[in-house]
Amino acid sequence: MTEEHAGKTIRVKMKVGDIEFEIECQEEQLQAAVSKILEATVEKLKETSLITERTAVQPRAETCKSLIQKLWEEGFFALPKGLDEVHTEMAKRGFHYDRTAVAHALIDLVKDGILTREGKPRRYQYAQKRPP
Repeated sequence: MTEEHAGKTIRVKMKVGDIEFEIECQEEQLQAAVSKILEATVEKLKETSLITERTAVQPRAETCKSLIQKLWEEGFFALPKGLDEVHTEMAKRGFHYDRTAVAHALIDLVKDGILTREGKPRRYQYAQKRPP
């Protein structure tokens, strides 16, 4: 931004995406002028699909443990579930983790006091230790 001191005239150069603007106005008119230009630019870019709406689907980056915690929050572990049931439910939701990763995450949640583990090795059942 550059300012010419004679008469409080302000000259501003802006670049939004590939569009460049140059505004020259009085100091008190600057905020309104910039706002109007940005508004018009955003609308035009939306129309030409260069900007996506905020409601667009965001990429999912979930850890195995956080997904199992979500299952717990939804009450999935109200009844005891085996490793296979947990692994299958995650796959249904589009998350294909290795069974050993799921097993390790379940053990971590047992250690965190969220889930409890019952049964014998290779046949453990996991249930909520406390309600969500």
